[in-house]
Amino acid sequence: MSYANPDSLVSTEQLARRLDAPDLRVVDATWYLPSQGKNGRAEYEARHIPGAVFFDIDEIADTDSDLPHMLPSPEKFAARVRKLGLGDGNRIVVYDQHGLMSAARVWWMFRVFGHKDVAVLDGGLPKWIAEGRPTEDRPPQPRERHFTARYSHLMVRDREQIKSNLSNRREQVVDARAAGRFSGTEPEVWPGRRSGHIPGSFNVPFTDLLDGKTKTLLPGEAIAARFRKAGVDLSRPIVTSCGSGVTAAVLAFGLHLIGRSDVALYDGSWAEWGRPGDTPVET
Repeated sequence: MSYANPDSLVSTEQLARRLDAPDLRVVDATWYLPSQGKNGRAEYEARHIPGAVFFDIDEIADTDSDLPHMLPSPEKFAARVRKLGLGDGNRIVVYDQHGLMSAARVWWMFRVFGHKDVAVLDGGLPKWIAEGRPTEDRPPQPRERHFTARYSHLMVRDREQIKSNLSNRREQVVDARAAGRFSGTEPEVWPGRRSGHIPGSFNVPFTDLLDGKTKTLLPGEAIAARFRKAGVDLSRPIVTSCGSGVTAAVLAFGLHLIGRSDVALYDGSWAEWGRPGDTPVET
């Protein structure tokens, strides 16, 4: 099974050939959990693909929210990416320094705000470096470019919508966290959150969609098989979730690759649902 949307995944070879194309923009979307002890911007400043700008997931966000890196308003998103030189008519390629983790979140954000010509670099910076391709530590000086933000509510779910879904089960919730966090047998990494998962949800750890060595995406049929094995019906609507809305986007990206268009992401994810309160939890 080949990908239904192959243009959304760019190989390192393809990017290297087009790196100087006038319509191309490269984005470093590296982000780390607070517990990982690294800083995405610092890693970017030390080494990045030539010409890449840094997309700060924690800053291009609703910074008034008490939840981490929630979607910003369309106005803030447009203003921030405009200053990065990312706008209408650009072909945007996003990568991260993990292989694939946070890059999918930025891919999803651009699509939420109406920019469809955005792709993910397969294997990210690790594959780029392993192949001996160039990097630099100098930040580019982008020229501002107009960005037209068109918010799509169809791609986003909130807490109340997930609560309503518990009774009608119209959408399947698929959790991208590791199996131990999903089952509640391992500690939850977000402080103050309960252990477990949204009742009735399925577990497809985002790493299951990646080759263990190269961190590249699995072939289309293998991605579909991972979801089916977890009990997900690929003919029905899906909402992806995770710890804080980052790796849920890896699942959304994998589903996009295999042609699923009725996929949304629960932005608050476990950082919101797992807080003490009236949200039910299964273990």
